[in-house]
Amino acid sequence: MNKFDDKYFMNFALKEAEKALDGDEVPVGAVIISGGGEVISSAFNTVESNISCIMHAEINAILAAQKKLRNWRLDECSLYVTLEPCIMCCGAILLSRIGKVVYGASDPKGGVSSSILGGKIEIIGGIMNEESSRLLKSFFKSKRENIRYNKSVS
Repeated sequence: MNKFDDKYFMNFALKEAEKALDGDEVPVGAVIISGGGEVISSAFNTVESNISCIMHAEINAILAAQKKLRNWRLDECSLYVTLEPCIMCCGAILLSRIGKVVYGASDPKGGVSSSILGGKIEIIGGIMNEESSRLLKSFFKSKRENIRYNKSVS
């Protein structure tokens, strides 16, 4: 595809995930890269701020790329995302015709990328898994601690 490797682009996705964390969103970030190695779009989860269950990082990145390219087809593009895509995001990935998906952390509860995208799209998992997982674990640990604190204060 280009002179950059998957870790290089995953770093962009991790920066987006950190923005989500700063905004008290689940820290998932995504970037879409052209076949020539250009960053077309980058995004993070905005479920809470948009009060919308569909505003996952992947959806936000896909929408931004389609708008920028003025085309719903992202044939030559790759998606880098810090967490394995869910079923909804896999549907958007298929429909937008993205050719490659690279993710960081696996999602044993909601990730379905290999079962839905396998064989149709190139999938690479576990790229910068530790960094991606660390952000997610930190976020959910903080949420659990806040719940415990609020229960003890009430």
